[in-house]
Amino acid sequence: MKRLYKFWKNNRSLIVFIILMSVFRSAVADWYEVPTGSMKPTIEEGDRILTDKMAYDLRIPFTHVSLLRMADPQTGDIIVFDSKVADNRLIKRVIGVPGDTIVLKNNQLIINGKKLNYTNLQSNTTSSDKIENLNGYKHSIRVSNTRSRLSSFDEITIPEHYYLAMGDNRDNSADSRVIGLIPRDELLGKAERVIVSLDYDNYYLPRTERFLKPLE
Repeated sequence: MKRLYKFWKNNRSLIVFIILMSVFRSAVADWYEVPTGSMKPTIEEGDRILTDKMAYDLRIPFTHVSLLRMADPQTGDIIVFDSKVADNRLIKRVIGVPGDTIVLKNNQLIINGKKLNYTNLQSNTTSSDKIENLNGYKHSIRVSNTRSRLSSFDEITIPEHYYLAMGDNRDNSADSRVIGLIPRDELLGKAERVIVSLDYDNYYLPRTERFLKPLE
């Protein structure tokens, strides 16, 4: 007991700091390391993303239990969530909110009967980058130049407490087209900006041009 007390006395500042930092990361803000290219060109592999965990709910630390609903995700938000179906933490963009009716035809979205506008940015032999006007929210997407099984889906109406989320790299993302709609209680927070970025293909060197870059 004396040894434990001595340890506490000698290290209490560090212990309290670790506890407070853990609570902060659990309930207020955290960073998420992106291991895949499912959100290209918006987010690159190796980006560390700042996530606002109070954007939608005030939660009991270390749980998904909501004490207070702060707001609901909006179309265009980039969300981080713990998917039970995928058994993984994922980051995707909200495409449909409760009440929306959505169709995808050849990588072109139709939301509530309105076909979205697309502007070409650049192309290569395998893919094309475009600006998608998501009902006033403009952001970049990447689509394959060859049709994939993910390029279309039939009409779906989003029920209450669920969201349809997709990766910006439309033909290379295991999103709602694979794992289904996202329940609201799986949300962890809203992705805000890149904190730091490491280039996995170049000896993990920092991509300084991406540091503190706001997300679209």
